[in-house]
Amino acid sequence: QVRLVESGGGLVQAGGSLRLSCAASGLTFSNYHLAWFRQASGKAREFVAAINALGGYTDYADSVKGRFTGSRDNAKNTIYLEMNSLKPEDTAVYYCAAARIYSALVSLQGRKDYWGQGTQVTVSS
Repeated sequence: QVRLVESGGGLVQAGGSLRLSCAASGLTFSNYHLAWFRQASGKAREFVAAINALGGYTDYADSVKGRFTGSRDNAKNTIYLEMNSLKPEDTAVYYCAAARIYSALVSLQGRKDYWGQGTQVTVSS
């Protein structure tokens, strides 16, 4: 059984930092590209960041470029999202997703093989 488990969310003041983790099990981790998405209350889910299977390539939404950094540790089957200079508009449930096809991963309409359950990030002003 494949599982993606996010952790590290919480409440932080604007300007603060958080580090999210997504631990994977039940799959050959190095075969999958991984991404972070988020969904704010009452809004559609949106792409945040992606990292390719070997960890050498990353993509970011314009809204988080320069503030968020994605990384992965294939030895630990885990990806990370370092979030700095957080803003109230970053408040959302953050999800990780996995896919074998990178283009499908980064597209909202693309097919994701697996999703995590999400972790809440709340940024107070």
